[in-house]
Amino acid sequence: MNYDEGNEGQFGGHGGYGRRNNRFSEGASTPKPVKVGDELDLKVEAVASKGDGIAKKDGFVIFVKGAKEGDEVKVKITDVKERFATGELMS
Repeated sequence: MNYDEGNEGQFGGHGGYGRRNNRFSEGASTPKPVKVGDELDLKVEAVASKGDGIAKKDGFVIFVKGAKEGDEVKVKITDVKERFATGELMS
């Protein structure tokens, strides 16, 4: 069986292997270690190009406006995206 000739066979006409158009890769979302409203104590590891501090929780990036590298801060999470979160400094 030659998969390059458009034979639908048992693979339903997906056109071969290696494509990322299956139910496991599209829209799949992994659990995030933070959620909106969480209050965390974090250490800022770096500063992003736009000036926001970069901290991490279990490897998940959190941008913190107004924080500088080396700061140990208390942060309230304000938004969570697929690959990062944003937070604000708490007084």
